[in-house]
Amino acid sequence: MGWPVNSSVQQITVLGATGSIGLSTLDVIARHPERYQVFALSGFSRLGELEALCMLYRPRFAVVADHVAAVQLQSNLAAAGLSTQVLHGKAGLCEVAAHAEVDAVMAAIVGAAGLEPTLAAVQAGKKVLLANKEALVMSGALFMQAVKCSGAVLLPIDSEHNAIFQCLPGDYARGLSRVGVRRILLTASGGPFREMPLAQLQGVTPEQACAHPNWSMGRKISVDSASMMNKGLELIEACWLFDATPAQVEVLVHPQSVIHSLVDYVDGSVLAQLGNPDMRTPIAHALAWPERIDSGVAPLDLFAIARLDFQAPDEQRFPCLRLARQAAEQGGTAPAMLNAANEVAVAAFLERRIGFVQIPSIIESVLSAEAVSSVEDLDGVLAADARARELAEHYLNRCR
Repeated sequence: MGWPVNSSVQQITVLGATGSIGLSTLDVIARHPERYQVFALSGFSRLGELEALCMLYRPRFAVVADHVAAVQLQSNLAAAGLSTQVLHGKAGLCEVAAHAEVDAVMAAIVGAAGLEPTLAAVQAGKKVLLANKEALVMSGALFMQAVKCSGAVLLPIDSEHNAIFQCLPGDYARGLSRVGVRRILLTASGGPFREMPLAQLQGVTPEQACAHPNWSMGRKISVDSASMMNKGLELIEACWLFDATPAQVEVLVHPQSVIHSLVDYVDGSVLAQLGNPDMRTPIAHALAWPERIDSGVAPLDLFAIARLDFQAPDEQRFPCLRLARQAAEQGGTAPAMLNAANEVAVAAFLERRIGFVQIPSIIESVLSAEAVSSVEDLDGVLAADARARELAEHYLNRCR
């Protein structure tokens, strides 16, 4: 059975289809079959879920981690009568991200693994829906230069950056100060440990860290939210997306997660974007931009919410936020090293090899041990990433 091409609808590649962002994207796509068609799906370890998604959406391509998984999935799909072609590895991801027939790419692979396929989509001039914040954290200058040179359209999916995008004037690329912006206010829920006594953080479990009070997310990003490293990475991402300095980006703890971020103007106006904490809102906004489409999200009931609270973040409780701001100020390879060390430390915490409070300790040790250098090319970024992972493993071994 051949792959049905409908030239009147947009062809969408979803990188990281089995994760929470990928599944939310597919939900929005399914609501608008007259506008969107799934061109390619990728998945890493949840092969059964990826197979089920292929059966449902019948993409032209599917991408898995390795050759063995590709052979198995190809056999299963062929037996079901699907003509989906299964690719594997980094090369497969880059192929479906940059394919000539693709109109838009949802970049939702978690972590450093998403950098190269996301960059491939940008270099091919695609409309890129950026949920993989690590791509900008690791290679901000290179990434944004590629956007400029290729003519790609870069639209943020993180709820905070999408909110900022909606609150900025259309000509913000001229510079924030030139369009009258004083500050970007990046909201954070504070995660599950916002009010936990500091002494109790020593004993928190991965299950506690992954139990986010407002959002349904994967395990890695849930831990990042609990440590507020996620907000630190978003601070770095905001600087690149909106050409802001770290001093222009302020983090604001907002437990209800209803105001997704704000923009403060020099005339005293503050614009905010509000909505229920559901990622389908920013996904639908970016998919249809500059139009608006139904996302499936319930209308916001302010009477039910009744109150909105705000407070400054406690950097004694959340040292990862301080480390991220320092890396943003240093620039060069510092953000890539921060991200790599965090990925190693979070994986070790989820494997119960270290405690929660050791995550920032390992990151700080890595950043202190290696001199920051300028970023010249992608090889330099990847080398800094690899070196930071090596150092992080060294400090992990010392923790045992």
